[in-house]
Amino acid sequence: MIPDAQKTLAKQILIIEDDLHIAEGLQLNLKLNGYQVSVAPDGPSGLQQWKSLQPDLVVLDIMLPGIDGFSVLRNIRLEDERIPILILSAKGDMENKIQGLTYGVDDYLSKPFNLDEFLLRVERLLLRGDWSRGHGPASVVVPEIYVFAGNRIDFATATASGAGGNLIRLTEQEVKLLKLFVANQGKPLSRSKLLEIGWSYTGRVTSRTVDNFVVRMRKYFEKNPKKPVHFKSLRSVGYIFEPGE
Repeated sequence: MIPDAQKTLAKQILIIEDDLHIAEGLQLNLKLNGYQVSVAPDGPSGLQQWKSLQPDLVVLDIMLPGIDGFSVLRNIRLEDERIPILILSAKGDMENKIQGLTYGVDDYLSKPFNLDEFLLRVERLLLRGDWSRGHGPASVVVPEIYVFAGNRIDFATATASGAGGNLIRLTEQEVKLLKLFVANQGKPLSRSKLLEIGWSYTGRVTSRTVDNFVVRMRKYFEKNPKKPVHFKSLRSVGYIFEPGE
């Protein structure tokens, strides 16, 4: 264990875990080690608390109600590439570990786990997070200004211009979904995942909402919206964004 004199105290940790027994046990032990701890019992509330608390570390389960842990992870990574995230899950097979690493998790610990090992991993992740952040603002996955095929998106000002040069004022939801497409360019995205990651909860909206969003993106950025070359439909799958040359 790291000596007490070197331990970072008063850090804010968010636990997103639907098993109340595990969540309370982790919360108690982390508090005994000097951390501030909040608990969310499902994916949607976990994302809400992450946005409001801006914690120093997220401890995340995979199998969550409302929206699964991998979708929570991908949602966070759209906004913050540097916050340390530790997956704590009963799904300890290599396939899930690789999937977590692909989506940007920093560490992965399988249940059941050793408490001392968990606390040590938390300390190391928080220390690494301090080095990474430099106590400054978090970086985002996509560039602040993104240009493709004569189109320009300014994520900082929530504006864009199409090939014709007309100014487009983007809604908060449009910015979020565009970030998701840009961060996953060339990769198929299913309607269900677009709903989970883009709208944070599948129960509020339908797949038609995603379709309407893509229709707007085609009007903004395609030379011929009826024959899209950037925001393409994939039959029985969803959509794929291809920026082209």
